[in-house]
Amino acid sequence: MEASLAYKTKQIIKKYEFSFKKNFGQNFLVDERVLDKIVSAADINENDLVIEVGPGIGTLTQAMAKKAGKVISVEIDKTLVPILGELLEDYNNIEIINEDILKVDINEIIENHKGMNVKMAANLPYNITTPIIMGILEKHIPMDSLTVMIQKEVAYRMNAKPSTKDYGSLSLVTQYYCEPYLVANVPQNCFMPRPNVDSAVIKLSILKEPRIKVKNEKFMFDFIKAGFSQRRKTLVNCIFNSGLVTLNKEELGKVLNELGYDERVRGESLTLEDYGKISDKMLEFIHS
Repeated sequence: MEASLAYKTKQIIKKYEFSFKKNFGQNFLVDERVLDKIVSAADINENDLVIEVGPGIGTLTQAMAKKAGKVISVEIDKTLVPILGELLEDYNNIEIINEDILKVDINEIIENHKGMNVKMAANLPYNITTPIIMGILEKHIPMDSLTVMIQKEVAYRMNAKPSTKDYGSLSLVTQYYCEPYLVANVPQNCFMPRPNVDSAVIKLSILKEPRIKVKNEKFMFDFIKAGFSQRRKTLVNCIFNSGLVTLNKEELGKVLNELGYDERVRGESLTLEDYGKISDKMLEFIHS
């Protein structure tokens, strides 16, 4: 009988006398079924360049390399690099970059692999999940999808619908750029060491064009953020209190009325399309 992934991981850690580093958010996945779900959801084939962040001891890396044209794994921990070099030596389509992903020029990597479809698949360090994902989306990095293990709470927020407790600015920004799909919930016992929170695998299929067209992307995002700044207050109060625009409450209410919205509407009940429409109208009003 083949040894379990948890047992193999323990043996590798022991052999190389590896110590987990909290500041790097290291939690190695030791559940074979979850591993299979990530690889399956990522839908990897030989035409794909897969970018992985935080490969750990290369368990997911190996599984992806069996299907991908090329896997580039970015690992910040220099003590893991020789371990990965030895464990992955049988694969000629894996490249390890010993660097902080937030400092890596992903566009340059993509440029060096022209003709390949680019995907990210990873068990992301939870302390830098949002900067990684938002950095890719907001910089319009040409990537097909991100299939990532992240904190369950964050995954639910990305996938949330209006008027639910998880719905917020992160939901709207994510859904502006992507089609999110929750692949699986992952309990704490699937990792070594066990994290303090539950996790989830989410697939973000990046849209060829943002979901809606707006006059000013940055203004809409600022408007969305202001709209959720005080969840129990009306949109008018939130926008007025944020100082984002110089309109008074009466003028803000008038803008909403002109578009057919009640001036007592709350930001948490509005869709992305609503926010796009209202923010465009606000800009018109301001510049008129």
